[in-house]
Amino acid sequence: MPTVMRADAVVNRYFLEMRAKVLDVAAALDRIERAEGVEHLRHDERLAKLRSAIEVLLDDQPNRAERVLMIFSDPYEPDWPRPARRP
Repeated sequence: MPTVMRADAVVNRYFLEMRAKVLDVAAALDRIERAEGVEHLRHDERLAKLRSAIEVLLDDQPNRAERVLMIFSDPYEPDWPRPARRP
């Protein structure tokens, strides 16, 4: 049976990696804000999804990864064509 890590051990193990990823997102958003034509992106669906995902990260509800994934996922379409099978 797998052993569950203690919360402090998880933070110790992943803090620097998480910090780096948060800084990457912050830097990318800063680059967008400083770029020419940013006013045309105020209602960009991709940036709206990023904002929604960041809100999920800040809430206290469980299953953040699943909820963030769903923000970036297309809804299921039962009529999607299936890829052709290879012989």
